[in-house]
Amino acid sequence: MKQRQLGANGPQVSAIGLGCLSFGGIFGATDRAESFAALDAAWEAGITFYDTANIYGSGVSETVLGDWLADRGHDAVVATKVGIVTTPPRGFNNSEPYIRAELEASLRRLKTDHVALYYIHRRQQDIPVEDVAGFMARLIDEGKIGGYGLSEVAPHTIRRAHAVHPVRAVQNEYSLWTRLPELGVIRACKDLGVAFVPFSPVARGMLTDAQPDPAQMGEGDIRRNIPRFQEPNLSANRAAIEPFRAFAAAKGVSTAALALAWVLDRGDHLIPIPGTRTATHLRDWLGVDALVLTVADRAEIDRILPPGFAHGDRYDAGQNIGPERYA
Repeated sequence: MKQRQLGANGPQVSAIGLGCLSFGGIFGATDRAESFAALDAAWEAGITFYDTANIYGSGVSETVLGDWLADRGHDAVVATKVGIVTTPPRGFNNSEPYIRAELEASLRRLKTDHVALYYIHRRQQDIPVEDVAGFMARLIDEGKIGGYGLSEVAPHTIRRAHAVHPVRAVQNEYSLWTRLPELGVIRACKDLGVAFVPFSPVARGMLTDAQPDPAQMGEGDIRRNIPRFQEPNLSANRAAIEPFRAFAAAKGVSTAALALAWVLDRGDHLIPIPGTRTATHLRDWLGVDALVLTVADRAEIDRILPPGFAHGDRYDAGQNIGPERYA
């Protein structure tokens, strides 16, 4: 697989990483064997960058990833996150004692003493981001983390933090149906030498050949509460995406592969992290790093799925507390 740099001073990683949220069971039941099979398929395909978080399955995702890495002996580049507090009432904690305590717990689950990238999962607005950057810089100096990142933040937050200590990566939602980062985040990252890591690059499964059915989703599946997956928005979104699926099929690629190729085409500092809990779904988009879009392809995709085509918000009111709004 082709390589991209994880920030100006970061390591080289696979152009596509693997999002490990689903190994925590949020999109349905998983087991160790199935998770290991998916991780093995990713590694065999050349994926070296793995993204998890302390809250994914309340530590289950980190544990699965740590067990797999220890069992296989792979030298992968791992990113994890801190900052969301899930115990009611849900909130955010960016204090240094909390960050340190959660990092130690994450390292134990990951069976390591160091991670390449440690994100602030959501900003706590009453703590200046300059202070948070200072906390993270100390962890870098202590050898606990290779670099730090920010998630679901605005361009001004990136620049403020970067002025204290360089940000290695920013992770926001970005795909053909979520285009907000084009209003400043992608450019800020490019200007500063920061990697931009799009999560949900295949629109939480909608930009695939097997679109999810809310009726089949488990009670804990966050998509059940997302307006885009509720009627009448869901039917409108399916109808809008159908010509894109047909265009992908005409090109001889899967819908997911074409959606990922579009993201990769947006800049060489973008490293998308699609997620799956099965090796079968992962194979739908393997090899996409070699898929080159033509001028005509870009124009046709823009015609089929123009910015703002999606019906409904990407989060409900409760989920939308945390992501910074800037446009």
